[in-house]
Amino acid sequence: MPRVSAKSAQNDTLNYLLHLGQGIRARRKVLGHSQEALAGLAGIERAHMGKIERGERNVTILNILRIAQALECQPSELLLGAEQLQPDD
Repeated sequence: MPRVSAKSAQNDTLNYLLHLGQGIRARRKVLGHSQEALAGLAGIERAHMGKIERGERNVTILNILRIAQALECQPSELLLGAEQLQPDD
């Protein structure tokens, strides 16, 4: 198994969070919700939701569950989008 450097692992983590946030934002827009409305539905502060959508926060599983419920989707849908990274991301 190839060795992964700390910097590479950190970059992967940032990419996962960015992709998760982009998936949340895209789903929110499809449903026509504002960021503030989604935050309210999920019981999350609006500023925190903004950081999640920008990939600036490592989201807890509880918040992923709340966001998925507010977005009327399965948590796995949000996580699957975050996992599907391109090699050059």
